[in-house]
Formats: sequence, C-alpha cells, structure tokens
Amino acid sequence: MSTTNTPASSNDDKKERATDADGAAISGGTEPESATRNTAAPANEKAEANATGNEADSPVTEALEWHAPVLVRVDEHTTIPRLLKERVQRGATRPLILRKVGMGDTWRPVTAREFYDEVQSVAAGLIARGLKPGGRVAIMSRTRYEWTLLDFACWAAALIPVPIYETSSIDQVAHVLTDADVDLVVTETVSMAEIVRTAAEREGRDNTEVLSLDSEAIDTLIAEGATTPRDRVVARSEALTKDDISTIVYTSGTTGTPKGTVLSHENFTNLCLNAHAWMPEIAASASSRLLLFLPLAHVFARFLQVFQISGNGVMGHAPNIKNLLPDLASFRPSYLLVVPRVLEKIYNSADTKSRGPKRKVFRWAAKVAIDYSRALDTQEGPSAALKAQHALADKLVYQQIIRLVGGNADYIISGGAPLATWLAHFYRGVGIPVLEGYGLTETVGPVSVNTPRLSKIGTVGPALPPMSFKISDDGEILLKGSSVFQGYNNDPGATAACFTDDGWFRTGDLGSLDRDGYVSITGRAKDIIVTAGGKNVAPASLENPMRSHPLISQVLVVGDQRPFVAALITLDAEMLPDWLAAHSLPPMSVAEASSNVEVLASLEKAVASANEHVSRAESIRKIKVLSTDFTEANGLLTPSLKVKRAEATARLAPVIDELYGGPVQH
Repeated sequence: MSTTNTPASSNDDKKERATDADGAAISGGTEPESATRNTAAPANEKAEANATGNEADSPVTEALEWHAPVLVRVDEHTTIPRLLKERVQRGATRPLILRKVGMGDTWRPVTAREFYDEVQSVAAGLIARGLKPGGRVAIMSRTRYEWTLLDFACWAAALIPVPIYETSSIDQVAHVLTDADVDLVVTETVSMAEIVRTAAEREGRDNTEVLSLDSEAIDTLIAEGATTPRDRVVARSEALTKDDISTIVYTSGTTGTPKGTVLSHENFTNLCLNAHAWMPEIAASASSRLLLFLPLAHVFARFLQVFQISGNGVMGHAPNIKNLLPDLASFRPSYLLVVPRVLEKIYNSADTKSRGPKRKVFRWAAKVAIDYSRALDTQEGPSAALKAQHALADKLVYQQIIRLVGGNADYIISGGAPLATWLAHFYRGVGIPVLEGYGLTETVGPVSVNTPRLSKIGTVGPALPPMSFKISDDGEILLKGSSVFQGYNNDPGATAACFTDDGWFRTGDLGSLDRDGYVSITGRAKDIIVTAGGKNVAPASLENPMRSHPLISQVLVVGDQRPFVAALITLDAEMLPDWLAAHSLPPMSVAEASSNVEVLASLEKAVASANEHVSRAESIRKIKVLSTDFTEANGLLTPSLKVKRAEATARLAPVIDELYGGPVQH
C-alpha cells in the first residue's frame, strides 16, 4: 500500500478524458395525460420564488415539504396475485417472460397463461407440504426464472417469501432463518443447500426443510401438488388483503446486523400501479422489455419484477454476469436497471480500450455528448454546429455504446448511489437517458425518480406518487406514503425509533428539495464525520465522484475526531491492465500498482477534483492506496456493492492510525 499527500485542487483525470478535444392501458391506472396534469406543488408557501435551473449545481431553492398526487387508489383486495391475474385477463396468450434456452442466444416465450398455470401448480405443492397461510419460505439463488416462479407461487398460496443473497455466509443465513422463522428454504445449488442445513443445525432448527433447484425442486413441488385442488390455491389468493405481509426483506447491514423489513401487498401494488400511471413510457407498453441481472434478493430488483409483470411487456433473467453483454445483445431490453458502477465501467472500458486516433475520436465524441446534453437544458438548445457534430459522433461512437446494452434501450434506471453529473449528461447525449432514482428497502425501492418527461440531471427526481417528502431541521429526508413499510420483524424498538411522533419515516439520509419538488441526496446521517476541528463532513460527497475514476474500485473517507480528512482507496483489478496499457506502462499487479508513481499521480488528480466541490476543511489531505479490495467475500462490501463503513473502519484501524501518526488523542 502507499500513502500520499494530496493537493486541494487540480483537474480530475476523468474530467480531462471527457473534455480532451484533441403502450396499452394498465388495469386500475389512469391515462398517460393524467400523470402530466397531476403535478405536485410545494406545501411550504414560504418557499423562495426564484426558479431553479436544470443543473444540480444551480442555486437551490429549498421547500420543506412536497406531496405527490395520488393517481391510482387500490382496494382491499389489490394484492400481488391479483395483479398477475389481471395481466392474464389482459392478454393470456401474449408473452410474459422470456426464458434463455441453453448457452445460445435463443429466448423461449412463456405466455401469461403458461406462467400463471405453473405458479398455481407450484403453489399447490407448497400447500401440499403443509405450509399454512403466513408461512415463510426462503429463496437463496441467483437471479433466474425459478426465483420469480417461486415468488409468485408463495404469494398465490398466501405464504411469505424471504430472500437470501446467494453469497450469504452461514452466520447471515442463520440470522434470517431464526429471525424470520423460516419453514422451507429453496436454494439454487446443492452447495447452498449445505450452507442452509449447517446454519439450521447450528440454530437447532430441525424443522426447516431444504430443497434445491439443482435437485429438481420445482418438479418435486409440482408432483407433490398434483392432487391438491386448484380451488384451494385460488381460495388462498382471494383471501389475501392489501394489509397482509408480502415479504420480509433484510437490509444490507451497512450499519450493523441486518433487520427484517416487513412489506405488505399494498406496499408493492400501490407503488406499481401509481408508477405505471406516473411514467407509462417504461413498462405499460407491450414493447417493454426488462432483463433482470441485479440480485432478486435486493428489494429494487424485486419491485421491478412485480412492476414489469403488472405492466404489458416481457421480462427475462440473466443469472451469470459474465455472460451479460451477450445476453443484452440477444434479449434487447427496452430499459435497464443498473447501479452507477456499471455505467462507469462501460465508459471507462470504452475509453481505456481505445488506442491512438480512436482514443482521440472517443474523447471528442464524449465531449460532444456532454455539451449536447447540457445544451438541451438551455432555452436556445443545441446550436446547428453542435447538432452536426453530434450526428457525426453518433455514427462514429454512440451507436457502438448503444449496441453494448442491446441496441434497443430507451432508458437506463440508475440507483443505489449517486451518478456523476457529467456521466449522466454523457449517456443522455449518447441517446440513452439515465433516469436516476432514490429508494430504500423500507419503501419497496423507489420513492423518487426522474421520468422521461420530468427530469433534472444531478437530482434523484420528483416524488413517485403517492409519496410525501419532508426535510427535517437537521436536513434528514422524512417520508410518508403507501409504500412505506410496516416495521422491522421482531424489533418494535427499532421500528418506533425510525418514525417521528407524527408518523414520518426517518430515512437516515440527508438531502434537500428544490421549489420544483426535485430531491437531492447529500449523504447518510450516520456516516457524517466530525473532525477534531468540529467540521461536519459528508463522506459520500467526496467518495462518489472519486469512484468514477477508472482505476478506483472503492473509497473510504475517514477523519472522525482527526485533524484532517483522509481516504483509503482500493484499485479496480479488472480495469488496471487496460489503464496501464493506455498509459504506456508495463503490466503490474494491484499490489505493485498501489505504490507506482504514475498510478498515484492519477489518483491524486481524482482526489483534487473531488476537493474542488468542498471547503478546504472538508478536503482530503492524504490518501492510502490498499493492496486488496473491499469485497463481499471479505465482509467489507454488501451484496448491493455498498461499503460496510463501520466494519471497514474497525478492521482497518491500524492503517488509519498510521495515516494520522497514531490513534485518536482524547
């Protein structure tokens, strides 16, 4: 590892590269025009009158509250099984899911009726096993067709599916099995099944049954349910109400032991139907195509699964990320769900793999895309000269990038972490607008999102109906709405602590509202660093822009009770070889690169650029480059790719002490 002092300002390596000039109606929904007419208005009449611009760095006028309109009201029996039933009624013979056939590029359509019938058959098997309404069934698998099938089968049988990440340790599995009181676990592989059995045995849960997809779990359930009348399944589905528990999803555990988030059927259905009415361009059309590749154990992917099935388009699954690009090419999704890291890597890969004149062309095209997107937000719009440059860049560069994501994508939905503003402009300029959003496990995913018609780059969009936002005196984002969860499983104390006396949910996130209702996120309240000089520092404001650098994998900003702010940096082993080649440097290991002069110089530029956006007291003064990365395997990264800050800080305490010349002085 290497330590280096950093200047307070300079030009970022990434910035240099970017500027180098060398459908059908949904049942229960509203007409698309309704979403346009029903615009929210600030609840605080004292909001300042000057309008904000379309850039995040424009002067922000804060509103204390914002209430989005209710576009669709759900009745007592609007449950997830009902959404599937209505989809069948709208088009029983139309494709609902596309299943990958073997290792090729063929996708076999599964009609709405075929999927519904298979759901009923698996649900009958679950009932035949003696599982009572409200019983818990855990699913531990990668993102694949069978996960969706099991999810909907559990809901049809009035059971509660509980997701487990396929990368979970024995300790994590044991916690979920015990806390959720799981009756049955379906795993993807035999090895996962052994982990579950070991965890169950350790906890004395001899009654926990385990099936494996690799050992014909689906066929077993269907066979067991063959003599169970389908009327029993239908009766269970119809007995459900919107208030019944739909699932228990465990938080990522960035700040401690994961908590079981209890979500109702209304949490899902109300959000889905209102989201369809608010942004019908995404999934209301029969031409909508979604390829799920993020973990279905994560609530956002889970929500989009229900969202897509309650629309009119089709959905596919990509369990192996290594095959993602060929899968995208053959599936041709109309929209993508990604975390910012994916978009950063696409850009970085395109830049670092280009050589000589091609690299100059790419950087010119990148600058044109950014300039073109920024011009779209002005009254004048792009000039004739810029339009001509954009048309040429489209032929030379942009179409290649569009083909990388399947060649059919109209939009990219990004969440999980902030996306650099310039990168959002780049993708919009290329022709695939990024709709950045914000959400939490406790809200079934999105509570705000930029839409195709209502968008400000640099924000996470306006509130998704029917959500209400409020900014507390401390700058914390507070929420009210039908997608807010019921509480934490077996933890009334934690549940009570996260709600205000008047019923607002405390997100733990810091942010602001502008006078147009657009939400901006500045960081996590629990992550705030207080330096020895008393300066409050939001680590995310420094970490997020730095992660756009092609060499950087993860950043951990430190400095609590210290005289200055510093950062621990890990290198991206995947990007390193291409970056070295692009800079005419010899091949080297991550450990060697962590002390290489040229590598450190490039990282210092990234730090200096991040420092330009904060005061000197908040700026990073030193960095230490680590020789190993933060990963799920070493317990420093969550499955949703967030750093476990408390764990990382504690484990790396000796390294941090070395940065400052010793431990904290009390």
